Amino acid sequence: MAKNQLSLYVFVSVLFIVGVIFGALMVNALTLEQQQDLAQDVDQYVQLINQGIGSGASDSFWDRFFFHSKWLLVLWLLGITVIGIPGVLALNFLKGALVGFSVGTLINQYAWKGVLFSLVSIAPQNIIAIPAMVIMSAAAISFSMFVIKNRLLRQKGELAPELGSFTSTAVLMLFLFAGAALLEAYISPTLISWVSPLLASVSATI
Repeated sequence: MAKNQLSLYVFVSVLFIVGVIFGALMVNALTLEQQQDLAQDVDQYVQLINQGIGSGASDSFWDRFFFHSKWLLVLWLLGITVIGIPGVLALNFLKGALVGFSVGTLINQYAWKGVLFSLVSIAPQNIIAIPAMVIMSAAAISFSMFVIKNRLLRQKGELAPELGSFTSTAVLMLFLFAGAALLEAYISPTLISWVSPLLASVSATI
């Protein structure tokens, strides 16, 4: 069982990484006009940070917490359905693509300084959120496979304990997502405010 779980973790992690690479490459596939529009959006965001304009930390926390909770709920719902495995895999690829696209956009706009900005704006919360998503995804796939074996292949096994274990995993991951939301709301803005003047000076020279 431990070997199977490890295989699932590795598979989901690799799928996420493939999504990151795909998302980063998508930046180069954009037209020049689309890249310019993205650059303007990033510049406006940096200017707002420099001016100290933005939602309060509390509002930001709840906004990000509910955002992560929706991902968690969808993974849980997909896990309890027999046909949910492709959806779980698709969500992990999509999450990776979103992260890769965000990082790729910043690097495309600010070069090495974009890497620095990615480290303070994207990395902190994802250090917690990504492992939590991988764990939840592996648990969802494992439970779906158990349902298939138990219901369709008529193998012996009690469903209720497995469902309880899967739901407990979801609750634990909810706490991790709350931690990610705390970092995103209270730590990342401070780090971004330290780096954003550097990016603003770059924008002024473009």
